[in-house]
Amino acid sequence: MSKRHYTSAISRAFGRFASKPFPAIVQHTINASYVKLMGLDMSEFREPASYRTLNALFTRALEKPRPLPEDPQALISGVDARITEYGTIEKGHAYQIKGMAYEIEGLFGSYHQDEVKAVEGGVFMNFYLSPKDYHRYHMPMRLKVRSLTHIPGKLYPVNFPLLRNMPSLFIENERVVLSCEDEKGRVHVLVLVGALNVGKMVVTFEPRVRTNSDITEPQHYRYEEKWLERGELFGWFEMGSTILTFSQKGAIVPQVAINRKVRFTDVLGYVN
Repeated sequence: MSKRHYTSAISRAFGRFASKPFPAIVQHTINASYVKLMGLDMSEFREPASYRTLNALFTRALEKPRPLPEDPQALISGVDARITEYGTIEKGHAYQIKGMAYEIEGLFGSYHQDEVKAVEGGVFMNFYLSPKDYHRYHMPMRLKVRSLTHIPGKLYPVNFPLLRNMPSLFIENERVVLSCEDEKGRVHVLVLVGALNVGKMVVTFEPRVRTNSDITEPQHYRYEEKWLERGELFGWFEMGSTILTFSQKGAIVPQVAINRKVRFTDVLGYVN
């Protein structure tokens, strides 16, 4: 078995701490300190002291559902995040940040080479979830999940300094690739990217996915008629990380801006 990368070891150790329930007074102090340090807005969530572990606080659920836009063709943000980059997929390349292109062939992995061709000329968007953000992810539109691949890798941070200076950062990191299609059969790919201190990326409909584990080869799963509705929860990060989306040319009309802070249910454009 290959030696685990130091980023995975650090993340696993932090995950053990975050998942440990401490005595109530100690846990209250840990939670309150994290809320204050990170500047969490807890107005839509339970009181910090009610979470039995730091990880439970990280992965907190909304107390009340946010209403979806009335227009069924509205494309929504599936996360609370910052849009760090978006644009057109050209010659198989997208950008992790301005001036730092990478090949999506490497990102998608060997099981999704048809999708590389399918999204050429389409739109990509990068969503960065900071440690203070709501960490759950939802579907941006109604999609049928055709397959999923868990690709093991490193767990480098995905902050701005590394995005600007480390080529192909997203390809280096552990990730989960979802190949989807919309109601008109057009291809959309969602990529969950792990990062330092992200002990897990949970996918609710696929319990076989075990991120930051000892697997060394990609794990691939296929589905029949696995439809997920717009706004439907399909998992969460433990700590912050990044979601990348890729849509076939003409499938969506985006109305976004780089560095825009978005919230789950915000309208990001329209489905054609």
